[in-house]
Amino acid sequence: MIRKPVVLITGAGGEIGHGLISRLATGGDRAVITLDVNRLEPTLARLVQREFVGSILDQALLERIMSEYEIDAVYHLAALLSTRAEFTPLTAHQVNVEGTLGLLEFAQREAESHGRPVVFLYPSSIAAYGLPSLDGKRRAGRVAEDAHNTPTTMYGCNKLYCEQLGRYYARFYKQLSATPQAGRVDFRCVRFPGLISAVTVPSGGTSDYAPEMIHAAAKGEAYACFVRPDTRIPFMAMPDGVEALLRLAAAPRERLTRTAYNVAAFNPSADEIRAEVLRAFPEATLTWKTDEKRQGIVDSWPEDVDDSAARRDWGFAPAFDFARAFHEYLIPTIRERYAR
Repeated sequence: MIRKPVVLITGAGGEIGHGLISRLATGGDRAVITLDVNRLEPTLARLVQREFVGSILDQALLERIMSEYEIDAVYHLAALLSTRAEFTPLTAHQVNVEGTLGLLEFAQREAESHGRPVVFLYPSSIAAYGLPSLDGKRRAGRVAEDAHNTPTTMYGCNKLYCEQLGRYYARFYKQLSATPQAGRVDFRCVRFPGLISAVTVPSGGTSDYAPEMIHAAAKGEAYACFVRPDTRIPFMAMPDGVEALLRLAAAPRERLTRTAYNVAAFNPSADEIRAEVLRAFPEATLTWKTDEKRQGIVDSWPEDVDDSAARRDWGFAPAFDFARAFHEYLIPTIRERYAR
């Protein structure tokens, strides 16, 4: 049986997966297969060649995929997200770390099998940072990739370690072997800010106060924001997040000076977000009720990040600034969702 060259997306039913499948299915040169613990929505399922339902921890399932397909690229989106990871840290480690390690090894074996590198795209997070105090956060300004790598959450620890695992596979894998083993996994990581999607419903993430405000206002429901008005972290509209992954995947390998890159687009305060939502929905009731524990996590993340390496190495340039993200993408799309 001849194996077919394809792109594999894990965690394909999540927020990033929606946009990524659509882009790859319509503009990509290879078929897409997916792996997720849940079935894809029918509109997404129609766009992929094969849908596997199961866990990234299922070694037998990965072996089956490997036997049937020739994987040229992996977009590893599957993860246990920040809020849930705090309640179940052991499970988070199993999914986020052991699952990623298994997929890196899977990519290594695929590359050895078909004789060319497998590009491995990995979305990391600003949760990989840990600023020491609110005052320190304000003094730090735009934080570079290698500064303040002291996360305070299980999710952040998982992401930072997996960034390092990817770097190891790409540059140092089995470095004591008689013949070179590294480089078969072409690991490329985007360290995302808070991602805001107009297509999917926020799922309780630590940075979800921004989309939660819009959804509540569009539904005519009152909303109490769980962070202080002055809270400031970087954000990005989901289409720019998908574009960043695709642009990094397509970049010539020799242009890349890092394995993990910051990206960001705008960094409004929670009060500035509230003002934009009220401009669109003047009757909305948006108040404040600080959750001190979640606030403490958000306060450990940078106010902004330095993404100059991504702009220099692979031409990262977000299309949506704060005003355009809200006025042209988020608010119109979410308003239409609840007007049906």
